[in-house]
Amino acid sequence: MYALEVKNLTKRFDGLTAVDNASFAVPENSVFGIIGRNGAGKTTTIRMLLNIYLPDSGEVFFRGNKVGREFRDSVGYLPEERGLYKKMRVWDTLLFFAEIKGKSGKAIQDKAIHYLKKFDLYDRRLSKIEDLSKGNQQKVQFIATILHDPDFLVLDEPFAGLDPINTDLLREIILEKKEEGKVIIFSTHLMDYAEKMVDHLAMIDEGKIILQGALSEIKKQYAQRNVSLTFEGDISFLHNHPIVEKITDFGNSTGIRVKSPGQTQELLKLLVERGITIKQFNANDISLHEIFVELAGNEKGKEVPNA
Repeated sequence: MYALEVKNLTKRFDGLTAVDNASFAVPENSVFGIIGRNGAGKTTTIRMLLNIYLPDSGEVFFRGNKVGREFRDSVGYLPEERGLYKKMRVWDTLLFFAEIKGKSGKAIQDKAIHYLKKFDLYDRRLSKIEDLSKGNQQKVQFIATILHDPDFLVLDEPFAGLDPINTDLLREIILEKKEEGKVIIFSTHLMDYAEKMVDHLAMIDEGKIILQGALSEIKKQYAQRNVSLTFEGDISFLHNHPIVEKITDFGNSTGIRVKSPGQTQELLKLLVERGITIKQFNANDISLHEIFVELAGNEKGKEVPNA
């Protein structure tokens, strides 16, 4: 049984279809990514999962039953638009959000102290929310999301506004929650983060689900003619070469697609003969970013930025 099943969700605003007949399933004990560019329909989909928006059509099932109060009570939700009371102190904010979910007392206070120290916020526990940086406000909101120990975490663009150190810390805690048996759904347009974290995903573009499934299977399906290359030298000779279909420069690495699966070794031979210093040559390897660009690039075939 799936933890969550989304069936044919559609939502329109003033004649614009924000989500168009979206269906996907979230396995138990998994990290599930809803990925896509900004404005693709990720947040609208999440809000329908939580009954913040009522769908025009379609249904959501939680462990076999239509989503209702039981699901909402078991969810910790981090919205894209943060919802903290600016005049409240950090400590009061955390205890307030925990109490809304029916949790209070010394155990919750001890847990709040633990997370405040973990996020280097303990010394700011008596500060007002409005006196914190945007990144620190984000950390407070995340602590409030997980403090009541929900079975489900729904995180909308959770890494927005965080520096690399706190991004790593957030990722570590999310994966800890998975190990505890929680189900995590998060949306992001950051393909690198999604690739490092998700087990399963649904890719959405212009309101439509254009790809879904286990990340490992998706990469296997799309990687058959791909090479991920890290090198020193000039590979411009590969442009317009008869065995090369596409070259994508990612800065620190390059993705090369050959026209036939059997040509990856021929590509390696060409590089060696031209004196290219090969630091890494991963045949049948493709990044989630490359898959996203292939499927969700615009009509003229331009690539979207790795934002």
